[in-house]
Parts: sequence; structure tokens; C-alpha cells
Amino acid sequence: MPYKAGINELGEPALATEKTPLILSKSNAAGLTPLFRNTTGAIPGLQAYSDALDMNPITVKALTSLVGWLLGDLIAQVFISGGSIDYMRLATLCSFGFIFHGPSGHYFYYYLDEIIPGTDAVHVCSKVAVDQLAWCPVFMSVFFLYLGIVNGDSFATIGKKIKNDLFNACIGSWKVWPIAHLINFKYVPNKWRIPYINAVQIAFNIFLSLLGNKEA
Repeated sequence: MPYKAGINELGEPALATEKTPLILSKSNAAGLTPLFRNTTGAIPGLQAYSDALDMNPITVKALTSLVGWLLGDLIAQVFISGGSIDYMRLATLCSFGFIFHGPSGHYFYYYLDEIIPGTDAVHVCSKVAVDQLAWCPVFMSVFFLYLGIVNGDSFATIGKKIKNDLFNACIGSWKVWPIAHLINFKYVPNKWRIPYINAVQIAFNIFLSLLGNKEA
């Protein structure tokens, strides 16, 4: 079995097999919170994904959001609505995740960290408030607008949809995201926020998928 040199606890030379887990270098680990340190090797492909986030953040976050919306709508259609899969609806929601959710989230959360730096209780709660009271209504309105345009609805119909469902969408968000974002803004490094949000949002996307495709 191949071996490579290492140093034991006494500072003496030691041997380690190739199966010895790799760890993050000091330069990579320095900017991570405890939740994200020493993860290399724990999840297959995690380091490659992390490197891709560094090299092509917008593209990778867009693709991550595409997958999040894909899973959310598939679950909604297969396990909740039942019946055959509406592939047009699925493609519409996936494209929304890719075109808007991932890229807009990238810029919004970097901007939020710039205007409200810090991870103490006051700063974290301030970020949650801005996210839910300012960004949430904008995001939901764009969501309904996008669905309406793709479906060929008139602006009058889209306006009616937003008027009827925007508040319900925000209420749904306020039941889920304040707690999720307390964790997000306290512990999650900025580059990992879109992946974290998509992990949480798979469940929330089920709600948005059903609400977004409800008749106006």
C-alpha cells in the first residue's frame, strides 16, 4: 500500500496511508465559521464545489438555485398535487431559479453584508429585518411577474395575481425564513449563503410552486 510522510504528535516523522483524510489548508479554513471548517473529504465533491464557488460564483449559484427549484417543484407535483408532471411549469421554475434567484441572491447578500457588517445579535437581526421586510416583497413580486410573462398573461392578470397572493406569499416567508436567516447571517459565510438557502428553500419552493401556479 502506498505511503506518504507525515509528522506525529511528538513532532517525529511518521507514515500515513493514502486513505488519510485531507483537511482544508489554513488559507482556505481561515475565513470559515466552525460549521464549515474541516469539511473537505466529508462530502464527496464538496471541495470541488467550493472551488467552483470561488472561481465562478454567479454561475455556480445560478445552477444551485436551478437544482433547488427543480427539486422543490418535482416534490410539489409528484407528492402533493399528484398526476403527471407538468414539464413546462417545471422548466419555468427552474429557469427562474437560474436567471433570477441565484444571481440576485449573490448580489443582494454581498450588498447586505456591506451595509450591515458584523455577526452580533443587532446586526444579524437587522439583516433579517431588511431581508424579510424589504427584499421579500420585491422577490415575490418578481416571481409572480416572471411566471405571468412566461405563461403569456396580461399585465392586468399579473397585477391581480400579485394583489391577491403577494401578502400570502410574504406571510409564508415570515413563517420560515426569519429563523433560517438567523442561522444564515450568524454562521454561514457569504459564499455559502445561496447553497444554504437552497437547501432550506426546497421545502419553501414547494409552497411557492403551488401558490405561483394557483389561478389568479
